[in-house]
Amino acid sequence: MPVYAFIFPGQGSQSVGMGRDLAAAFAPAREVFGEVDDALGQRLSKLMFEGPADQLTLTENAQPALMAMSISVARVLAHEGGVRVAQRAALVAGHSLGEYSALTAADALDLPDTARLLRLRGKAMQAAVAPGEGSMAALLGVELAAAAEICAAAAVLRQEGKPDLRQVVQIANDNGGGQVVISGHKAAVDRAVEIAKARGVKRAMVLPVSAPFHCALMAPAADEMAEALEAATLRVPVVPLLANVTATKVSDPAIIKTQLVQQVTSTVRWRESMIAADAMGVDAFVELGAGKVLSGLVKRILPDASVLNAGTPGEIEALLKVF
Repeated sequence: MPVYAFIFPGQGSQSVGMGRDLAAAFAPAREVFGEVDDALGQRLSKLMFEGPADQLTLTENAQPALMAMSISVARVLAHEGGVRVAQRAALVAGHSLGEYSALTAADALDLPDTARLLRLRGKAMQAAVAPGEGSMAALLGVELAAAAEICAAAAVLRQEGKPDLRQVVQIANDNGGGQVVISGHKAAVDRAVEIAKARGVKRAMVLPVSAPFHCALMAPAADEMAEALEAATLRVPVVPLLANVTATKVSDPAIIKTQLVQQVTSTVRWRESMIAADAMGVDAFVELGAGKVLSGLVKRILPDASVLNAGTPGEIEALLKVF
């Protein structure tokens, strides 16, 4: 019998129309969207279903929207097919904001609290760095060690007749399959892209993002999240969380809170997390929510693993036939 991990996507998986078919087909999905709308005092579901895309893409909207999408799928699976995290998953994992979705699906956080935390997280991350000061880039066809060397070289700004200036540029996401995302000061990220190209990296490109996530420049956002999480109620999850910052299992609420704060400025260790899940005996991964980004990453990291998606009524019906 397969050993399952339920995985939850992060920012970048959003698209206008997500959740609309789920809401039309399933009452539990409608209930989730209604709960999130009420918690935020906003018709976020209308923005998800109808757009416009530029408003949905705003970090403060995309984060709670992606979580709402994932939890609507989890609720539908539980109510329609009896597929519950506690009975069917050995562990949960999420990519960046997806950790909040994972913890909500694992009954560690209440849905309204998660929606409000992610709204705060999105606003804090956006406000941490002034527009134009930060940037992110994807390096494709590069291993982690080589990417770290590129960041180290790019962090130093040589100034004629002046002391060298050290800027922030660090690994934001180790996604696996030769995909590494870097983040930091715009000038340093631009230098890293040029260094990567000069060193023969297959592809290096600046990403169209609004802030430099998962780097030291996010420290003000981490401070805000530390205060918010200290006041939040977080229970022991019904199955362990595979944490972004350590790529290890965790169930202690106090440790989870600490790691959620650290996660804001730290590398998302997705490649290591999936390798760790494999070592723990997981051989099947179910991505709950919008898109198929994580499924693609899992297949590159663990080619022999079984990967399933649940994000549309058709995918849910197919998945329920498997369980």
